[in-house]
Order: sequence, then C-alpha cells, then structure tokens
Amino acid sequence: MQLILEKITIPSQLPRIARPRLLAILESSLESCACTVISGRAGSGKSALASDFARTCERPVAWYKVDASDGELRVFFDYLVTSIRRQRPGFNEAAIMPLAGAAKFDDIPLLAETFVYELLRGEAKPLLIAIEDLHLVCDTEWLVPFLGRFLPLVPREVHVLITSRTLPPAPLWRMRSKQTLEVLDEAALAFTREEAVGLFETYGLSGEHARLAFDRTNGRAAALANYAITLSKSQIEIAKAPANISRPGRHNKTGTHRLVVPIG
Repeated sequence: MQLILEKITIPSQLPRIARPRLLAILESSLESCACTVISGRAGSGKSALASDFARTCERPVAWYKVDASDGELRVFFDYLVTSIRRQRPGFNEAAIMPLAGAAKFDDIPLLAETFVYELLRGEAKPLLIAIEDLHLVCDTEWLVPFLGRFLPLVPREVHVLITSRTLPPAPLWRMRSKQTLEVLDEAALAFTREEAVGLFETYGLSGEHARLAFDRTNGRAAALANYAITLSKSQIEIAKAPANISRPGRHNKTGTHRLVVPIG
C-alpha cells in the first residue's frame, strides 16, 4: 500500500499564538505520564496545540494523522509503524505487520505486547508518538483491546499524545487514578481572557475587541479566530473606503456607525 506521507508529517502551519499555559501542562505530562489525551469538539484547538507541542518538545516525534479510511487494523499499523521507523530506523516492522495483517480479535493483546517489545528493544532514546484525530477509528472493534493493553505498558522513554473529539473508548480510568494519564479537555483548551487579548493583538485589534469576542465565544479557539479575522477584514475595508461614501454596517439611534461581526 502506498502511504500518504502528509499523514505522518507534523503540520507545517504555525498557530497564530503560542499557548504557554497549555504547553507547560503537556511538558509536565511528557515527563511524568505515559499518555496525554487532548479531547474536544471540532474548533477547540486540539490540533494546533498538539502540532505546536510536537515542534517544541525537543524530542523525536512520530506523527500520525488518522483518517476515517484507516479503520482497518493493517492500514492503521502501516502508518503508525512507518512513522515510528522514520525516527527509529531499527524499529522491527517485520515483527509487527504480519500480526496486524492477520490478527483476530483475541490476538490484539499479543499485537500490543509485540509493539511494546519492539519499542523497548530499539533505541532507548525519548520518543513522542502523536496520534491525531483518533476519534475517526473509535468504532473499530480492535481499538479498545489494543489501547487497553498498549497504553499501560508504554516504555518510560516513550510518550503517547492523542487528539480526539471524544475520549478514546478504552478503560483509561485506572491510568488516571495512577496519574500516568493526563487529559486536557475542552474547558482547559478554551482561551483565557488574557490569551484572547494576545490573539487579537496579532491581528492589530484592541483588547476591547478581544474581551467582547471572548464574552461572546466563551474562549472557543475557532470562534475567536473567526471573529478576529472578520473584524480585521471589516476594519481594513472601512479604512479603504472614501470618507464621503457611506460604509456598510448598521447604525445606532444616534446615527453613528456600528460594525456588526458574525460569530462563527
């Protein structure tokens, strides 16, 4: 099978603004936990945070962006193993792929154990395995038994970072109780008022605009960005319009111009 290399490459687009508060949580989890899950609906900022951390964590990263078509076990492992081999050339594909290609439901724990063994057997250098959009394969029958066996056995020098719109349907409560799993949910991902001001400053917009947008969007990343983009474009259009031409928008009772910005 010919792989799409873009799916195993860290996205090149930089976020508009860094999130030191969240990056610090991820860094702490990297050092103390086996796995971090970033969970939230579309537009909550999961991917931007994960890719920013992957670029700044100062360790090799095996990145894999899951697609809905990756629900077949062999396809999933083709991408995952290839991504790891790009960082660890000695990772033994031959030991894993035959199992992934022929595995029955009862064989999944053995596949997970073999996967862990190959991570242990290889270079003992730190590695971040980042799996983006795992929710797209959450309805597969193999995911729960694989994660349930794999995540508790993750080697000390390896960390697994998962982004998903929902929490993976695996029994992760035990890992959370043992403090080997960190979860960043939608509430944690939301921008603070100060972060919103910083974001709006990158668009040349005022703190007043940022605070208004924050109150209307509850700090949701995509909605804040859409608000800032729309407002920035509107201000550019107003600035370009001749002074004697009525500018678009609504007017209040005193006749002064009031810009109306839709919320995404």
